[in-house]
Amino acid sequence: MELLSSENILLAGSVLLISGVLIGKLSYRSGLPMLLIFLFVGMFFGTDGLGIQFSDMHTAQFTGMIALCIILFSGGVGTRLSVIKPIVVPGLVLSTVGVLLTAIFTGLFIWWLSGMSWTNIHFPFMVSLLLAATMSSTDSASVFGILGQRKIGLRNHLRPMLELESGSNDPMAYMLTLMLIETIVMGKEMSGLTIATELLLQFVVGGAVGLMSGRLTLRLIALYERMGRKVVTKEDSSQAVSMISIMMLGSVFLTFSVTDMLSGNGYLAVYICGIVIGNAKLSNRRAITKFLDGMTWLAQIVVFLMLGLLVNPHEMLSVAAVSMLIGLFMILVGRPLSVFLSLTPFGKIDLKSKAYISWVGLRGAVPIIFATYPVVSDIEGAGQIFNIVFFVTILSLVIQGTTVISGAKKLGLVDEDESDEDDFGVELADELPTSLQTITLTADDLASGTTLRDMKLPAGSLVMMIKRDGDYIVPNGTRNLREGDVLLIISESK
Repeated sequence: MELLSSENILLAGSVLLISGVLIGKLSYRSGLPMLLIFLFVGMFFGTDGLGIQFSDMHTAQFTGMIALCIILFSGGVGTRLSVIKPIVVPGLVLSTVGVLLTAIFTGLFIWWLSGMSWTNIHFPFMVSLLLAATMSSTDSASVFGILGQRKIGLRNHLRPMLELESGSNDPMAYMLTLMLIETIVMGKEMSGLTIATELLLQFVVGGAVGLMSGRLTLRLIALYERMGRKVVTKEDSSQAVSMISIMMLGSVFLTFSVTDMLSGNGYLAVYICGIVIGNAKLSNRRAITKFLDGMTWLAQIVVFLMLGLLVNPHEMLSVAAVSMLIGLFMILVGRPLSVFLSLTPFGKIDLKSKAYISWVGLRGAVPIIFATYPVVSDIEGAGQIFNIVFFVTILSLVIQGTTVISGAKKLGLVDEDESDEDDFGVELADELPTSLQTITLTADDLASGTTLRDMKLPAGSLVMMIKRDGDYIVPNGTRNLREGDVLLIISESK
């Protein structure tokens, strides 16, 4: 029986997916991030577990690239400019200057460790910086996954800032990784001017292509909808949503490819393309978003399972001690120092917020994917680099990933009043002159009466539904309201 037959690959893949999803449900009880559980499932089925052999770094790198494009695009679509407007500058500073500082501080620490006789790593300075660069960005999949999974509200615009940073800082880490690999392989000297020029080129090209691609995709969507209105037999709305969503995915990979050919940063372009599309008027927005959410979860699950298969846990043991030191340095020194220095010019961000941002520096699939580049480029010590990055990622997800919510509560940064209107499952077409909002009733709201008739709603507003203890109630004027009821309100846009 051929071990690598198509049937066996499908069998192993299906068992991995099903096992990962079912075991991932345990994350709600254990408090572990769901993506970490997928990583453990991959390791359990891998070489040191049940024995599935997978060691193809090229395939892992390509699969990771596809997954990261989908994750970043979906994150961009979900980014509302109106929400990130107050924090866009500090968020972008964190995703650029913050990443660079994290790489420098951590790289210097790794280089110092390499000079110690008691360690088993001996990296030269540039390789130390390369190892740090692969881990310098926070992971969008981990941050989006944990914050989205728990659906908590954070004060001081912290949630959009963290999501903006994690969604936009991967391009910076990617550029640093590639530039350092090129420097090491080609033996070229890397001056500050060279770094600045290449970074500027990558950002300008990536930003421009992403902006144009987003606008072009919107035109293609409008063209598709016009073509549908001209046919005799009207297209089913669910089919239209599916086709438009597929066209968006095609746009994602076209954007990445074109940007890469123009020497720009494809990941940045994909993220900006998503922002442009997500902030435009879209028919069936909710259905399209659900499709993208499903694709994002599939991409995350596949890449974490694959990376779990890729690593050999027994090889990580040889670098466990030094990896622990590097990981703790990043969590306790490197990340906080880079965050506080980056946010120094922004006096409105208080100490507690900076401390929380420092703590939510989650590592995930992205650093591991970037760690495959030194292996593919045959950098000396690449095997150790990969194992160290993998160990640090697990450490970050275990320590930081399990304390994201509790840390916010201890710092008093959880906004209990912030509710998620998506809980009602109601969608309005973007072209309608109306908007939805939710309010949670307090004792003060009910002081003048306990019925809708007694409430003083703004003119042009109507309560569509009431949520109480998980149940949904159709309102009427005599319905008695209680403290804690959540009202879904439709209002005329002014």
